[in-house]
Amino acid sequence: MIIENILQPRILEPKDWATYLFILSFVLIAITRTAFEGRFSEFLRILVSDKYIKVYKDTSHLMSGFTILLFIVQIISFSFFIQLLLHYLGYVSKTDWVVFLRIFTFFGVFVLSKFLIEKIVAAIFNIEEFTEQFNLQKVSYRTFIGMILLPINIYLFYNNSLSNVWIYCIIGVILAINVFSYLISLKIYQNLLIGKLFYFILYLCALEIAPYYFIYYLITKNLAT
Repeated sequence: MIIENILQPRILEPKDWATYLFILSFVLIAITRTAFEGRFSEFLRILVSDKYIKVYKDTSHLMSGFTILLFIVQIISFSFFIQLLLHYLGYVSKTDWVVFLRIFTFFGVFVLSKFLIEKIVAAIFNIEEFTEQFNLQKVSYRTFIGMILLPINIYLFYNNSLSNVWIYCIIGVILAINVFSYLISLKIYQNLLIGKLFYFILYLCALEIAPYYFIYYLITKNLAT
């Protein structure tokens, strides 16, 4: 009896690029914590206390070193999560660094472009004061979400036997935090919104809901072809 052994090549997908980016993200967080120790401590309590939002509500903080460093972490973290989501939906490979670069670039340009468009729309609707403070608050909450996603991304990236239910649960938590941030905004800035509620609703529909639908549509369409 002859036993035929068929050798199949084992394809090892490179993951070093992801490891380097994870390390870079933690280095940026460590630098931020060291350089802005007091602010970073208050920032970590953003879900249980509105002190951070009230203390750092001045729009000058939007372009501070603290915000910029953690904004980079936010873009990296959300780009990873988008790629992982598309991977579990069957569109892309989670280890493809070219796909990550495309998502990172697209998402970064999207966020910055959206910020500029919001400033133009706010000037048209005459709600600049609210919009600037609202943008700072959005950046704060989404940066916090990005930091939470970082260890989750690491687990999802290196774990190959994970149910899609976990992905949807994570998305649910992200949406819940976003809704919470909007409610906090309405509470803090209600005086600014008196008499401009209609414009605020238009603002939310045009710039806070529709763009995220289109970004999902464009990414899935482009990567699926």
